Amino acid sequence: MDNLWQSPYVNTFKHFNLVTWKKATKEGEVVSLMDKTVKSTVYRITGSIPAGNFIQLPKTNTQSLGLTGRYFYLLFRPIPSKHFVVHLDVVTAENLTIRVSFSTLFKSFKSTSTWLQFPFVCGTPQGSLPPYAAEIVKDQSGPAPMVTKWTILCLDLQHILSVYLNRKFLYVKSIRLCANMLVKNVFTSDTLYDPGLTMSDAKRHGLTAQGICPLPRDMSYPLGKGEHWHDLYDWIRFPSESGHKTFDAIQMASSSSVMPPKRIQPQTLDVSKCVSDRVSMIHKLTAPRQPAKYVTVTKDLPEMPLDMSSNYNDEDVHIYAHPEKYIPDMEENGTVNGKIYWEDLMHLHFP
Repeated sequence: MDNLWQSPYVNTFKHFNLVTWKKATKEGEVVSLMDKTVKSTVYRITGSIPAGNFIQLPKTNTQSLGLTGRYFYLLFRPIPSKHFVVHLDVVTAENLTIRVSFSTLFKSFKSTSTWLQFPFVCGTPQGSLPPYAAEIVKDQSGPAPMVTKWTILCLDLQHILSVYLNRKFLYVKSIRLCANMLVKNVFTSDTLYDPGLTMSDAKRHGLTAQGICPLPRDMSYPLGKGEHWHDLYDWIRFPSESGHKTFDAIQMASSSSVMPPKRIQPQTLDVSKCVSDRVSMIHKLTAPRQPAKYVTVTKDLPEMPLDMSSNYNDEDVHIYAHPEKYIPDMEENGTVNGKIYWEDLMHLHFP
């Protein structure tokens, strides 16, 4: 099958001229309107019965879209508090037609040889849950939340068929978008696009060589100056980036608010240094303490009678010494047998 015209991507609504409805069909409550958020014409599909309100490409079941891109991009917004359903008919290399469906109506994953049904879970963070939490998917299944964002859903059809049915993807045969949702467009491509990524960052990190590129203008939502893509819109990739089956459910969450866990690199620990430090600390705690040195200080001074015969003034320095102490080896005035008693100095003063 010649697919050169499908590179780098296919703008499905534009290519099949959805406005004229010559190559597509609509059923039930389907209207076009101008959306202020995405600043573009969108299609609103509503109705109490999803199977009776839908947009289908191509027009009849006998025709085929022949879209060979492995990545299926749906630009849509779930209508708050409502259910929605999407069906994709894909053809395998064995010429077997398999229906891939996802919906908020599905309570659990179901699989047959020709049909894969994935529950679309709103409000659950991206990433794998622990095995014991598998039943949480059932508890969180239900209609869209009260507040919804414009979303880009990226399905890796090649990976889905390979993992779940051991089949090889060939092309998309038909698409059916059922109530209740607002849809802007559908794209297919062999390139994995990443919202919020710039071309300079992609080249700097070598992502373009790995087939990862920024969103083209046709697929992107409008951004104001200083705004970040993930703050305003939702990005969902299934299967998830981790490569594990997230309990066979497509989970909706903003990638900016939920970051995958990161493994911390082990640090080298010097055991000998730790042991020596601990031994040193033990020695300090158990070593005998040195006796404290105390100095005798005279607290109470006896009263001294004032010798009126002496000539004192306010600028003199007076000395008091304990009478029992003495200063040896002095040969000045007042020595007795080489000793001078402090009581001889009690009335000395220094002018």
